[in-house]
Amino acid sequence: MGTDGFSGRPVLFLDVDGPLIPFGRSAAEYPTYRGGSVLGGCGANPLLGRINPDHGLRLAALSCELVWATSWMAEANDCVAPWMGLPELAVVTWPDPCDLDECDEREGLHWKTRTLVGWAAGRPFVWLDDELTDADRVWVAAHHRGHAYLHRVDPRCGLADADYVAVQQWLTDRTRSE
Repeated sequence: MGTDGFSGRPVLFLDVDGPLIPFGRSAAEYPTYRGGSVLGGCGANPLLGRINPDHGLRLAALSCELVWATSWMAEANDCVAPWMGLPELAVVTWPDPCDLDECDEREGLHWKTRTLVGWAAGRPFVWLDDELTDADRVWVAAHHRGHAYLHRVDPRCGLADADYVAVQQWLTDRTRSE
């Protein structure tokens, strides 16, 4: 661990809705995984059953530090992590909506972008989200002093093999260049 409490590995910021819980098609088109609708104190959220628990092993195998970057915030540790077999992860705390820069929205910048760059504090990071745009990529390139890979996940499918391949390739390339 470094002096900041983190390992020297890159961070992977992970969103839940879209990357892990696919949406946008008819409900009948999505597989439902065993027991996903009732997890501990998470109530009967039918969308949890769409999370493929195999994502936990695949995410844990990546050479990075996983961090929840989702509006689920701490609920991701209570509801999603146990279902996927993940330990409790760090959670990004979002600013109050009143504190967000209204210019960001007008310029197409995602409401999470500034916070994630601040949280990374110069460390290399991957951001998996279904709402990323070129505006986010341009802003991160101009304001983040480390390497960053912003990868948009198709929310209709959620994380797929190609997404894992792309992330692992980026992580491997970073390891070789440093």
